[in-house]
Amino acid sequence: MTIRQSGAARGPLHTRVCDLLGITQPVVLGGMGGATSPELVAAVSNAGGLGTLGLSGRRPEDVPGLIGQIRSRTSAPFGVNFLLFGVNDAAVEAALTQKPPVVTYAWAWSDQDLAPYVDRAHAAGALVTYMVSGVPDALRAAAAGVDAIVAQGSEGGGHVGLMGALALVPQVVSAVAPLPVLAAGGIADGRGLAAALALGAEGVLLGTRFLATVESPLPLSFKQAIVDSDGHDTTLTEIPDLLSGSIWPGALARTWRNAFLAEWSGREPELRRRRRAVARAVAEARAAGDAQHAPLLFGQDAGLIDAILPAGEVVRRIVAEAREIIEGRLRGLVAGSGGNAGE
Repeated sequence: MTIRQSGAARGPLHTRVCDLLGITQPVVLGGMGGATSPELVAAVSNAGGLGTLGLSGRRPEDVPGLIGQIRSRTSAPFGVNFLLFGVNDAAVEAALTQKPPVVTYAWAWSDQDLAPYVDRAHAAGALVTYMVSGVPDALRAAAAGVDAIVAQGSEGGGHVGLMGALALVPQVVSAVAPLPVLAAGGIADGRGLAAALALGAEGVLLGTRFLATVESPLPLSFKQAIVDSDGHDTTLTEIPDLLSGSIWPGALARTWRNAFLAEWSGREPELRRRRRAVARAVAEARAAGDAQHAPLLFGQDAGLIDAILPAGEVVRRIVAEAREIIEGRLRGLVAGSGGNAGE
C-alpha cells in the first residue's frame, strides 16, 4: 500500500482505493438499510469520501427517484448497497439503469452465485465492492471479480460476524492481494483510520459514526443514545431479526441493550409467536422517537462518539487526525525523535 501525502497537514490522505473509486478521502459510508438517505450520502461524497445508499427493502419504483435526489445534491461518486440473501432483482435492475458509480453487495447465502451480480454491475459501468466477515467469503468474492473487499469486524453495529477487525483485516488483505481492502467495524475516528492503514487496508467504511450526524435519518433521540453510549452497552443477538422475520446468513446483530432488548432477552420463543403485535408496538415507538422501546443497532465504537456532527465534518476530522498520527507520532517513533522513542 502506498500513501501519497502532499500539501498542508489537513489535506487529503490518498490511497489506492481513492484512485479506484474516484474519491479524495479514503472514508466510505456503510450502506445501512433504512439508516441512510440521499442527504447523508451526498454529504459524505461532497466531503471527498464515498457516500452509499442502502437500497435493500426499497421498492423498485422508488429507486430512480432516490438516486436522482443524490445526484441533485452532489456530482461526486457515490454507491448503492444491496443485501444479496434477500435481494429484489427488480430493485437491483432499477438501480443499475441509473448508472451508479459503485455498487456494494453483502451477505449472500453460501450457495448463492456472486458472479452474475458482479457481472451485471460491471456491464452497467459500476465498480463493485463486497463486504465479508471471514477469509473464505473474501476469496469467494475475489473469484467472482469484485473490485474491492470490505473486511468487517464484529465490533461494528448491525449485522456482523464473529471475528474482530484487528485479526480479520490483515488476514483478508493477505488473502486477496492485490485487491484493495477497506476495514470496517469499531472505527469512528482518525486513530481507527491510521490503524486500518497499518493493517494493510486502503481505507475505512463507517456506519455507527455516520448514524450520529446531522444528516442521518435517525430520530434525534436515537442519535443521542449513540452519543451517550460508552460502547460497552451493546450485545450480539438475533432479537431484531426475530422481530423482522428475516434470517441473515451467518450473522448476528450488534444491538444496544435498551429496555426493548431487556424485555425480550430469554423470551425469544414468545417473541416469535407475538412478532406481529410486537412489531406494531415497535413501529409506534420509532415514530414517537422512543429509543428505549425499539431495537437500535450500533457498534462498540459508540464509546468514541461524543457529538452529533455534520457528516462532512466527520470525514474531515477523521482524515486530519489520521494524518497527524501518521506524520507526527508514528514518524517520530521510527525516527526516534518523538513520543517515548529511545527513552
